[in-house]
This record gives sequence, structure tokens and C-alpha cells, in this order.
Amino acid sequence: MTDSSNNHSKAEAIRKNQITSNIEPPEGSEAIRPEPSGLFVDNPVDVAVLKQLEGKHILEAGQFSYQQVAELCKLAAVLEKIEVWPYHPLDGKIAVTAFFEASTRTRTSFESAFYRLDGKVISIADGSTTGQAKGESLADIGEMFNAYADVVIMRHTDTNSPQQILENLRIPLINAGNGTGEHPTQALADWFALLKWRPQLAEVYQPRDDKLNIGILGTPGSMRAVKSFLLMALLFKEHIGKVTVISEMADPFGADVTEQLKHADIEYEVSNDVREHLPSLDVVYMNSIAFLGDAYKTMDGRYKLNAESPLKDSAVILHPLARLDELDTSLDKTQHNLYFSQAHGAVFIRQALLMSVLGRLDTLPDFDEIKPMNLK
Repeated sequence: MTDSSNNHSKAEAIRKNQITSNIEPPEGSEAIRPEPSGLFVDNPVDVAVLKQLEGKHILEAGQFSYQQVAELCKLAAVLEKIEVWPYHPLDGKIAVTAFFEASTRTRTSFESAFYRLDGKVISIADGSTTGQAKGESLADIGEMFNAYADVVIMRHTDTNSPQQILENLRIPLINAGNGTGEHPTQALADWFALLKWRPQLAEVYQPRDDKLNIGILGTPGSMRAVKSFLLMALLFKEHIGKVTVISEMADPFGADVTEQLKHADIEYEVSNDVREHLPSLDVVYMNSIAFLGDAYKTMDGRYKLNAESPLKDSAVILHPLARLDELDTSLDKTQHNLYFSQAHGAVFIRQALLMSVLGRLDTLPDFDEIKPMNLK
């Protein structure tokens, strides 16, 4: 991406910094760990598309274009193949990870992503330690954050929290989950896993490509990860044959999601029968935990999967985790397990997003020099 008169030394640096994945499945497991190179070897990253995200707030899945999601996933695939810290992409940048709601994977993966890009993190892991516990408004907290950092990554139990903090916040905000609202970076991690599994999803649909039948076990209206996954799926509608939402609720969407489904002109169905639909699904996306008001609710016990479930042989399962008993551990070592790859890839997709939002894409070497190193 940057001009250099010494291409040989840069290529040598790439060779030294290329890494072998340390997130391979355990011995004897058939769990899927797709090779990242398939996403970018014959389809180079379009940096101009990613530069459209510079300085932007990341609030909802639907704000992205198809091209932006595809390019973010391709850049994430590159980052998964090289040791990126020697290029110091976020040197001098500071992030505040402000988590007013409990989190394990999201907070630590964002912080890991930032540290591995040579940035620094101010971590707020418990909202009870902030001024909000004493009655301070999110708007005032946002004003203070302007002086402390370059980006704020926030999770909050209040669905309206992004709007509240943005009253005064002028640096980019990344929504890491807002009540029953959305979780857009989880959706990016979900689709990064799927694009590595099916690289043709990153290209314009061709009639020879098989369209995916996607099943969603959950309630988009009250499960933010499910909602963001579904809304991002609409960007890939040319690649999707049908979406089946399997829920205990007769209307699992809410008016806003229903309107977007109709506008996208995508075939969808609502059902409460898991076993009827499983044999025809290529992708099963599931979650069990919904946040309702100020309490958590789990899905009905009927909606569970295990190694004996009538899954299509080639079907893959995604789950944002944490899981309860809805996703049995008997599936962990099967060919259906894409959910561990999904979780591991979250660091790389968040790195790609952070570099794009903070305008640091030019710190990486030319992708043409990276590409040959990943041919097997």
C-alpha cells in the first residue's frame, strides 16, 4: 500500500513475519478451520473501499455496504496470515473499551486486537466503577472521552446508549452491543467465518454458485447478535436462497427488521419447528441469550442441537458464544463446528475495522508482496 524503493527488503520482512496459525483444532477433531488465503489470493484487497470507513462511527450492521464487508473480511484474512505488530499500525493511538455490561469475548478480543496493532488501551471492565454509577450522564462521559482517546468501544445495557454518548462524543464510537439493539462487530466476525468457508461470497454472485439456505435459531427482535447477523445477511442476498428464522415467538422480528426484510426482497420464513428445517440448511446460526429490560432470558429448551440432530452433512453451525446447553459439546469435534473458528477470527476482523476507522491502512506493506507468501 505504501511506495518503497526496496521491495526486496519489504518482501523479506513479510517472510519473517508470516505466522503459522496457533488456533488449529485439536488432534482428532473434524472442526472446520478454513484457510484464510482463499479469501484474498485471487481477489486482492481494495483499500479504497476500506478508506470510506475512516473516522466513522460503527453503530449497526446495516450501515455497511456489501463491498465494505467483503473488503474488511479480506483484510482480516491477510492479518490472520502475517505477524502485523512489526508495522506498528496503531502506534500512538489510544482506545477506551467502556463496558457497562458484562463481557468476556468482545472486550478481550477488541483489546487483543488493539494491543497487537501496537496501540494502547484504557479498559473499563465494570460500569459500576465509572461516574455513571454516581449519576453522571453518558453525554458528559463522552465529552471527557474526547480528551482521553482516539476511539471508544462501548457496550451498554441501554439500547439508546449510543445516541446518548454521541451527544458530545466527537471521536469514533464502535458499538459493542447496546441492550436489545445491535452488535455489528459480532456480525462482522460471523460473516468473516462464512467468507473464509465460502470465499465466493466475497465476489459478485455467479449463476454457477450454490445459494445458501440459512437458518437462524433465535429472536432477532430481542437478541442483538442475531439481529445484526440477519441484517448483515441482507447485504449478501444474491448469495442466499432462503432465510428461515426458527423461534418460539410468532413474530420474532419487530417492525424495523420486518420492514428491512421486505425492502431487501429476500425469501424468508418463520417457523417453530427445528427438526423440520435442519436437513435443508447449509448454515445454522444460533444463540440462546436475550437481554430483556434489565434481565437475561434464555431460549426455550426445544431449540437445542447435538451430534444426533438431523443436520445436513455439509452444514456448518455458528454461535456468538457464550453458550448454555442449546449447543451440545458433542458437536465440538464434528465437521459442523465453525463456531470456534468464528470466535478466533474476531480479533482479525476487529483489527481490520480499527485500522480502517482510524485511518492507518497505509502502514501495511503492499498486498502484492503478501499474496505470494500464502500460496500453499
